[in-house]
Amino acid sequence: MIEADAFLDPAAAAGFDFYTGVPCSFLTPVINRVISRTDLTYVPATSEGEATAIAAGAWLAGRKTVLICQNSGLGNTINPLTSLNRPFRIPTLMIVTWRGEPRLKDEPQHELMGRITDALLDNIEVPHAPFPSEPADVMPALEAARAAMNGTDLPYAFIMAKGSVAPEALTETPLTAGPGGALADRTSGGARPTRLAALERLLAAAPDAAAIIVTTGKSGRELFTLADREQHLYQVGSMGGASAMGLGVALNVSRPVIVLDGDGAALMKMGNMATIGAHAPGNLIHIVLDNGVHDSTGGQGTVSAGVDFARVALACGYAGAATADDLGGFGHALATAFGSDGPHLIHLRIQPGSLETLGRPTISPEDVARRFKTFLAS
Repeated sequence: MIEADAFLDPAAAAGFDFYTGVPCSFLTPVINRVISRTDLTYVPATSEGEATAIAAGAWLAGRKTVLICQNSGLGNTINPLTSLNRPFRIPTLMIVTWRGEPRLKDEPQHELMGRITDALLDNIEVPHAPFPSEPADVMPALEAARAAMNGTDLPYAFIMAKGSVAPEALTETPLTAGPGGALADRTSGGARPTRLAALERLLAAAPDAAAIIVTTGKSGRELFTLADREQHLYQVGSMGGASAMGLGVALNVSRPVIVLDGDGAALMKMGNMATIGAHAPGNLIHIVLDNGVHDSTGGQGTVSAGVDFARVALACGYAGAATADDLGGFGHALATAFGSDGPHLIHLRIQPGSLETLGRPTISPEDVARRFKTFLAS
């Protein structure tokens, strides 16, 4: 057993100072100590998948990150680890607890995951080692993790057994979302714009310094067709993770950060909005382009017709939100968002469909990530 600082101090000296995740009782001492320290950042997430995307955004903004979760929640990380971290080559240090360890009695819901934790990490090609539970083992373990991540630009995991870290008290100021701003209704009831026209309007209005993260699917493909720039991050997977990644970026840069979401993706990870509202980054603008369908997979309908994303955002503590259904209303909403502190959400209802001859980004995800990271640092 070690004290939490026996791990956190050398980890911080190596640059690992941004933590995000979902609690587990085995992790309580580490989380309590991270929260209590002023030199470390902890962003609590609503799901482990969200935390994975937050960490990815923070890495793009120059932070060295640690993702912490229970092994039962490891399943929630599989999609972003394989379709975000892997293609974009984004490393993060993981601490995954070992609930259901076969030699110990545990709750029935942990039995299967306890048996397969190692194999699951092996199958998704995440190298791993036991979390160091003796002071002399900490530095060698961290050096091995750093060497692995430096060599691959991919995640590395420590598996934490029960009782690895001594208890720690918690000193915490609870996060509370703000009251939320007023809803700006910019709807006209007229013909809805195409996605391409909405993207053209955004590009004309956005400051040159703005970073743009666009969700997976046809939004990224159309944005690439219109203008490929170093400040564009085209997600090719991890559906629902764009807004969490945007939060990870926005918390660590001063420039405007724009997230282009879709209705299907936003619905998949609506917990992201609660986390954004609680942390309230003033430089984040979250745009939901809502065509009511899963356009990339044949146009199957979503349930967005009955969802008021703008009011949801305000209920989560966003500073402002607007709803629009034409380019004029969208333009007014953009002007307001760029002219005041956020986070802001703009819910724009658009037509289904896309360009008939729509290509895909010709630059690799890894190169997209590196040039985006360079842009953020400029």
